[in-house]
Amino acid sequence: MKTQLPRPTVDSPAQEVYLHLWRSYDRLRAIEDELFGRYDLSAQQYNALRLLSVVAPAGMQTMEIGRQLISRMPDMTRLLDRLEKRGLISRARLAENRRVVEVFITDAGQQLLSKMSKEVLEMHQRQLGHLSPNQQKQLVKLLKLARKPHEDTTCDWLDTNGSTANDQ
Repeated sequence: MKTQLPRPTVDSPAQEVYLHLWRSYDRLRAIEDELFGRYDLSAQQYNALRLLSVVAPAGMQTMEIGRQLISRMPDMTRLLDRLEKRGLISRARLAENRRVVEVFITDAGQQLLSKMSKEVLEMHQRQLGHLSPNQQKQLVKLLKLARKPHEDTTCDWLDTNGSTANDQ
């Protein structure tokens, strides 16, 4: 006979919220990893390509990509190296300041995003489509409030117009 272990308790309501947030992230991330894994991309690589596609044919400086990514990226150079090796991006140093690198999405990068677009929409529907549009708006509002005191002031993730253009 299997002995049932007692369920762990939480120390505070804030801890309970955090644990539910963490569990939700884990479950939603598994769905994301499944899709991006089929294309040999990480979520961060996909997001970098999306950011570059928005400004194409212009480029974006490496530091700006890092600032706009959804999650912090400790090794932007390695992320970009992998995308460049696959021919999805190109890089160029600015003539006026050789220390600054500008990054561009290639036609192959644009084609990959286009190929993935329907599956990405389906993935998001699978992740959160069971919530009504009103529930989704409420959740976004609560998540913004939760991270507001911890957000970097240079980050525009706290937009006030409700736009989710930078969302994956």
